[in-house]
Amino acid sequence: MKTNAELLNERRERIRKAVALEKPDRTPVVPLMDAFCAKHMGAPMSKFANSLMYSNEVMVESMKELGDLDGSDSAFVAAPLFPLGFMTRIKMPGKELPEGMLWQLDEKEVMTREDYDTILSKGWPAFEDDYLRNRIGVPLDDVLAELANIPQMVKRMEDAGYVVYSPLVINLVTEKISGGRSMPGFMKDLYQCPDKVEAVIDVIQEGTLNELRQAIRATKSEYVFISPARGASEFFRPKLWERFVWKYLKQVADAILEEGAVINFHIDSNWERDLEYFKSFPKGKCVFETDGVTDIYKIKEALGDRMCIKGDVPAAMLALGTPDQVYNYCTKLIRDMGPGFILSSGCALPANAKVENVKAMIAAAHG
Repeated sequence: MKTNAELLNERRERIRKAVALEKPDRTPVVPLMDAFCAKHMGAPMSKFANSLMYSNEVMVESMKELGDLDGSDSAFVAAPLFPLGFMTRIKMPGKELPEGMLWQLDEKEVMTREDYDTILSKGWPAFEDDYLRNRIGVPLDDVLAELANIPQMVKRMEDAGYVVYSPLVINLVTEKISGGRSMPGFMKDLYQCPDKVEAVIDVIQEGTLNELRQAIRATKSEYVFISPARGASEFFRPKLWERFVWKYLKQVADAILEEGAVINFHIDSNWERDLEYFKSFPKGKCVFETDGVTDIYKIKEALGDRMCIKGDVPAAMLALGTPDQVYNYCTKLIRDMGPGFILSSGCALPANAKVENVKAMIAAAHG
């Protein structure tokens, strides 16, 4: 019987080969897991969603019970961190929401257009700190204290034999601004004061890139998770997308590559129009992860010879389908996608996924 350390090394190598477009011994399985684990283990959602450390403990126990999957996208629930990434309030179970409900971003136009001038005159760090603490009520000191425990959380998962696929998660600057301004407010700004928006993003981006490089070096992360969810092609005219999404996504991606890490593009919504742009990245250094809205077969056609593809078992199938349906879908994906493929949920495993369906997804990778 293999030790957890042996399993961890085996799983790391399996993922490495898939990412490098080599042929692993089998297709790796690395779902994005959070709320499902709480439901699976009967953990109170109020405690799970509000505590990174507790969520880590629950996730490890859930993984052990599920069986031979290779790892998880992260080591803890991201809910308490969403206000930092989207500059907006969040409703949490056990606080603003009843026990058992999922957390919800409470997006409103909190950041004003006048704030752009403040950022340009006083800088982003001072504005961000004041905004998070005083405008949207983030208990920033508590959040930062929990983040200091990430090494311990990663170790707990690795000691159990599982890969923490991406301990670093990066949101683009446009995610922050569009969250704080609200998506409608941000879109108006792109038409009514585009030069000022670009100047503000440039200011924030400089610090973001420096922090990203330092974080990769400090954590020695092999993979970095980028989530440009609000930057989808379907939301922007091409020229606006190039100027306000692709420009900054490319800068972040290039910085990750320069630091020697692999990029995991966590792609929500439909990006089919602009798949060709991703050909600019080197072969075997990126993963394109789809939530199912961008057709995985179109991704395969456009990028399959350049980057690993990750996905894409639909939430509806995991929640409402049968184990046979899940197993057959996953088996077809594994066959059609080929060696450069990581089997995963389409975005996160839904909280109401049937346990037998998640196990069927894992079983499909074992043939």
